[in-house]
Amino acid sequence: MTSLLRAFAIGAALLAAGPAFAQGYPDQGVRIVVGFPPGVAPDITARLLADKLGEAWGKPVVVENVTGAGSNIATDRVAKATADGYTLLMGGNSALVMSPSLYDRLPYDPVKDFAPISQVFVAANLLVIHPDVPAKTLPEFVALARTQPGKLTYGHAGVGTSQHLAAELFKFIEHVDIQPVAYRGTTAVLPDLLAGRLTMSFANILNALPLARDGKLTAFAVTSRKRSGAAPDMPTMAELGYPGFEAVPWFGLMAPAGTPPAIIDKVHRDSARILAQPDIRKRLTELGLDVIGNTPAEFAAVIKAEIPQWAAVIKGAGIKASE
Repeated sequence: MTSLLRAFAIGAALLAAGPAFAQGYPDQGVRIVVGFPPGVAPDITARLLADKLGEAWGKPVVVENVTGAGSNIATDRVAKATADGYTLLMGGNSALVMSPSLYDRLPYDPVKDFAPISQVFVAANLLVIHPDVPAKTLPEFVALARTQPGKLTYGHAGVGTSQHLAAELFKFIEHVDIQPVAYRGTTAVLPDLLAGRLTMSFANILNALPLARDGKLTAFAVTSRKRSGAAPDMPTMAELGYPGFEAVPWFGLMAPAGTPPAIIDKVHRDSARILAQPDIRKRLTELGLDVIGNTPAEFAAVIKAEIPQWAAVIKGAGIKASE
């Protein structure tokens, strides 16, 4: 047999084995890696999916939180994992879409190193300030920031996250100097914001809205294009005079590149079925999350389209990873 025929035979055998491999998948526990701490939107959603997938598969599905660098560390870990379907990523646009334009070098390629499975949800961030800050409206806050350059602070969930970029865009548009303070997720930001050690934050609506409802934070607007179903009374940044302003987090399931297509299809089918269940959709909507549940091809197209879009925004606003 010539080398060409031998290669063809091996390839055909692998293709034939794919469906059988997926039929026996999973035969052990599966891990979903999340780049943010417990209690934030991607973690809660990953755990919800993990519970339901575990029930469907009869095998444990666990969530592992690997925080740091705006989820780049977790993303890199999954990029280098064995491509067998047993290590998945709840990946977000911070690491996959925004970081490529913020860092000169990344240890992973957001397009080449992953097999998209399904974009799970998109959320909104909520612009909030500590209630002791002497500003009752967003224009009053902008005026305050202009009188105190470099003295006010904002907390964000990590470099390259939508919270970070939302604040930097806001600063760029208003020509104000507000100092950034990076944390490992929204749940790490909030204690300092509630204690008055931070001035403001574009915090995830899931975590920030209940605090605003209780009067512990003052909320001005959401960063999504349309109003959030969780807070229909809250205006968008665009409604308050920032046309085109959008900086939202989205997350989706991914596997390392090279994972057998049959396994990708199985995880996609099962996760899409779970996300379509009325009780799941109701639960996520109540948390301020808009369920997506698209196909692997559609998810891949979103990533490829948004990388250059955010590159233009980041370059135009002069945003840097060190900020």
